[in-house]
Amino acid sequence: MTDPDQDPASNTIKDPADWTTGDEPATGAQQSYLQTLAAEAHEDVPEDLTKADASRRIDELQEKTGRGQ
Repeated sequence: MTDPDQDPASNTIKDPADWTTGDEPATGAQQSYLQTLAAEAHEDVPEDLTKADASRRIDELQEKTGRGQ
């Protein structure tokens, strides 16, 4: 198995808490996908999410809807 600290591709997956732009508003793509997932999960999504919060919420809703990895 490859050591994640030595794997150059390991920097492609970061915890949203470590994102330098995580406090910026969610992107249009994130908002659109969140609306799709929220509709499938029968949940509401706040519109003022940050990029990091939106990413975490996407992960949660993907798990709930079965779209997760």
